[in-house]
Amino acid sequence: MTTKSISLSDRQFHLITRAMADPHRYLILEKLGQSETSRCACGDIRDCIPVSPATLSHHMKELENAGLVESKREGKFVSYTLCREVLAAYIQRISGI
Repeated sequence: MTTKSISLSDRQFHLITRAMADPHRYLILEKLGQSETSRCACGDIRDCIPVSPATLSHHMKELENAGLVESKREGKFVSYTLCREVLAAYIQRISGI
């Protein structure tokens, strides 16, 4: 599978930097990256991160606003997918490549 190369705006770069600064959000991204399927249920994320549901919701919104995750709602359930191409573009930019 090939990953398409994307370019980040300065605003998105700063949103990602801010989102990644929180250790809980980093753990969430790590969990999403290790998911055996392409999507991870919010409940599965909550099981790994010792925070309240409201705090988890806030963290997920920050990651979504930064473009690092996409959400999909099915009824009252929400699942998330890691946007690997955005993360790769961020890593490439901070690496100075």
